[in-house]
Amino acid sequence: MAHIRVTEYLDLDLESERWQCHVCSHDLGSARENYKHACQVNQRDPREIHQPVIEGEYTFAPDPDWVRIVEFHCPGCFTQIETEYLPPGHPVTHDIEIDLDRLRERLAEGELEVRDERLSVTED
Repeated sequence: MAHIRVTEYLDLDLESERWQCHVCSHDLGSARENYKHACQVNQRDPREIHQPVIEGEYTFAPDPDWVRIVEFHCPGCFTQIETEYLPPGHPVTHDIEIDLDRLRERLAEGELEVRDERLSVTED
């Protein structure tokens, strides 16, 4: 089976059940787990990205005591795969969870097909 493009920079190799970087094919772990755990993580001060709009106590720049910006990069090519805005202390989210067994069934039954690295409903 071919690779399935899940996001702009994240692929699913259904045969091996592994996440892969779309740019360099670096392995990002089991597709039954959170791909973010295999990424290089960079935490940024939100004021670096969202500069103050005005001067004063309330500048419209996010308060780093209330939010952190967490970037997830491919360890192979450093492509940024995902970004999260999280409250400090909040765990990394598990944002993509695919029912691999059901996906395999639907592909085997011909209900779905992989066309140009994308899942498509099979046309009659």
